[in-house]
Amino acid sequence: MLPFIYLPFIPKITKDTIEMSEFDDLFNKAKEFHGHVCPGIVLGTRLTLAGMRELGMNPREKNPYLIVYIEIDRCGSDAVQAITGCSLGHRSLKHKDFGKFAATFVDTRNGKAVRVSVHEKNRAEHDKLDIKEVIKVLSEVPENEILKIEHVRITIPKEDLPGFPVGKAICSQCGEQISDNRHTVVNDRVLCRNCAGESYYTILKNA
Repeated sequence: MLPFIYLPFIPKITKDTIEMSEFDDLFNKAKEFHGHVCPGIVLGTRLTLAGMRELGMNPREKNPYLIVYIEIDRCGSDAVQAITGCSLGHRSLKHKDFGKFAATFVDTRNGKAVRVSVHEKNRAEHDKLDIKEVIKVLSEVPENEILKIEHVRITIPKEDLPGFPVGKAICSQCGEQISDNRHTVVNDRVLCRNCAGESYYTILKNA
């Protein structure tokens, strides 16, 4: 009699299992970067993977030619940053304050761009679930039920590209330096946007 040989069960590897494994790994990366798990991190992960896939980019590799425009400053934007490696400091992550859960991914080598937005077809049903159930559903639901993918055209001004600052100027009122042609000219005076009336803060004179 031949000796019994134990053969461990080896699961069948399919395209779906590979994609789910990649999702799990990158979702955990985004969750760790953000600090906790929430529906926004799930959707941000799926949105990012879809955008990079459409550009033919590998999310596990550095993609120095990738620029992302994010249209919201909430949880999902952390997933985009964590997975793509794009950031404000590298000038590869741009914030457009449109209040939409959407991002446009641009390959600066060829100008190819794709905008991915969250478009939950069953949002009303999802709102009836508790947070753990929502996270599970959003992780597993077919992509076309939660995302809208559009191929778009975008022109990036040279002063918005990564690299050394372009077009330095000095504000004639406050004396501060302005980089990348962000100055304005009023009555032949070079002004920063703050001094031109667009300031988001008010200086306290007696503080």
